[in-house]
Amino acid sequence: MSKLVANSDVQIDRAVKLYVSKVEKDANYQLVDKDITYKKFLSNRMLIVHSIRRGLPYELYDLIKKRTPFKEDEWANFLGVSTRTLHRNKSRKDFYFDPIPSEKILELAEVTALGIDVFDSEEQFYNWLNMPSFALGSLKPIELLRDSYGKEMVLNELYKIDQGIFI
Repeated sequence: MSKLVANSDVQIDRAVKLYVSKVEKDANYQLVDKDITYKKFLSNRMLIVHSIRRGLPYELYDLIKKRTPFKEDEWANFLGVSTRTLHRNKSRKDFYFDPIPSEKILELAEVTALGIDVFDSEEQFYNWLNMPSFALGSLKPIELLRDSYGKEMVLNELYKIDQGIFI
């Protein structure tokens, strides 16, 4: 693992730990495993629910964004805002996304984590996202990531690929 990736892991794990401590306090929710990491965060469904309801801080979104293959205009499209709005949010001190964009950010983080795991690289995953898929009605997987049902279809396809089931 390169130093850059390792540093990125430490940075996002630290940000997640700080954010989760606020979620625990606000939602009166207690984690059993206090050694929370980004990967554990994405796999804890109840914690995700509380996080969505609280809203994600821009700083955490920015770290998640750096771990995904999506460009800024794609993020704006997924979140239903302009790139200018994203820049404005970045400049606001202590900005938190509302629940709906927070949910979308976490969904894309989940898809990305699985996709990179399945394809072994961000580049290969991004290439797959941008190629029409027969299994997905000849749509590009990236086109389906705009809504929750499409995201589930993409995740299911990634699970199938991971298991060696190709259509």
